[in-house]
Amino acid sequence: MNFEPYIVGIAGGSASGKTSFLRELKTNMPKGSICIISQDNYYKPIDEQQLDENGEVNFDLPDSINRVQFYRDLIKIRKGEEITIKEYTFNKEGKTPGYLVVKPAPIIVMEGLFIFHYEEIRKALDLRVFIDAREHVKLERRIKRDAHERGYDEADVRYRWENHVTPSYKQFLKPYRDDCHVIITNNSHYSKGLDVMLSHLKAKLPESYANRYIVEKIPAEQPKEKTV
Repeated sequence: MNFEPYIVGIAGGSASGKTSFLRELKTNMPKGSICIISQDNYYKPIDEQQLDENGEVNFDLPDSINRVQFYRDLIKIRKGEEITIKEYTFNKEGKTPGYLVVKPAPIIVMEGLFIFHYEEIRKALDLRVFIDAREHVKLERRIKRDAHERGYDEADVRYRWENHVTPSYKQFLKPYRDDCHVIITNNSHYSKGLDVMLSHLKAKLPESYANRYIVEKIPAEQPKEKTV
């Protein structure tokens, strides 16, 4: 790349809508103009995770992430180097992880719970965005999501919400909310905030990315490698 990439950090509480927001953001940007590095693919192996007082794994701690590799990959892609990340499967039995190939782009998005808490990541960001939603809205979404995607029952979700998710949000996310450049409220939908972000990011693109609006479709069969 012969230009300095624009680095955006997007954080928000669990089930605030980050994944859906990012999917729409990428779809509506010119092809190849944006790449996304998700903290979710940097979880340490389960045998390296901390246990709570009841012996349950707590994934909602900054130490649950391979922070060093997360930052190293940011440095690599900022230099214009392609990176490959092993997909994290959230302990789903029978699912073989694929590999995510992330190609450099003029706009780099770092997303995840702790990107503002990690000082080295926070300092590298040109724009900080916080996606917000009311607590009961996030809890309802998480119950539905974890039942459908991860096979967790409601009692398990509520236990983790009360003992892991909420304390983590208060300590490692909420303190950074008011220092963000943009706060997007997503109690029902984030459409207005998405419009603002699209307008801002398109203005940051080199002229060569004009008229590249081609939606990338995911193949019916999941490939061994996919581009993020």
